[in-house]
Amino acid sequence: MAASGRKKSTTGVTAARRPDVRLPPLVPWGGDGLEPDGDYDGVRFDGVDLTDASGRGARFMDCALDGCALDRAELARARFIDAVLTGVRGVGTDLAEASLRDVEVVDARLGGVQLHGAVLERVVVRGGKIDYLNLRKARLKDVVFEGCVLSEPDFGDAHLVRVEFRDCVLKRADFSGARLESVDLRTVAELDIARGVERLAGAVISPAQLMELAPAFAAQIGVRVEA
Repeated sequence: MAASGRKKSTTGVTAARRPDVRLPPLVPWGGDGLEPDGDYDGVRFDGVDLTDASGRGARFMDCALDGCALDRAELARARFIDAVLTGVRGVGTDLAEASLRDVEVVDARLGGVQLHGAVLERVVVRGGKIDYLNLRKARLKDVVFEGCVLSEPDFGDAHLVRVEFRDCVLKRADFSGARLESVDLRTVAELDIARGVERLAGAVISPAQLMELAPAFAAQIGVRVEA
């Protein structure tokens, strides 16, 4: 797997390196559920119902998950390497302290996903909608959110390095205690920050976004704005 090189925009913001996942021929999954600490290499999970599956600490390398149900799936500390997740859906998926490297997530429909303490490197989340995404204390490096809707995502105490939000919607986002480095918010279609506006140092926003966020910035430094 060769990741694409980093580019620098005209504003000097270093762009995220995107994954270039090239899966080998895959073997259809014929098992029943998952196993804790299981090892899945070169497997395609096509429409598999993984509701309540227990795959804590499992490793998924060169795998594809297509249209799988992940309701309450236990995947804490799992590792996804060179993997593509397309059309996955579910509520309450537990990926706490998981590791995602060179991963594409496409058209997901998820709610209450637990990714606190997780490590994401060279990950693209494209399309779909994720509600109540918990990324507290997570580390994100070279991550792109593109054309997706994130409703009430929690980036509290997370560390974001070279993260891009492109043509996506951020509703009631929480950046409390977060650290941002080369985070690009300029093309966010809807930028709604509920908490942590003071933690945006290290992010780049557009002039229009600055005007929208001006009341929050003023409130943060104790300035009243009156006509």
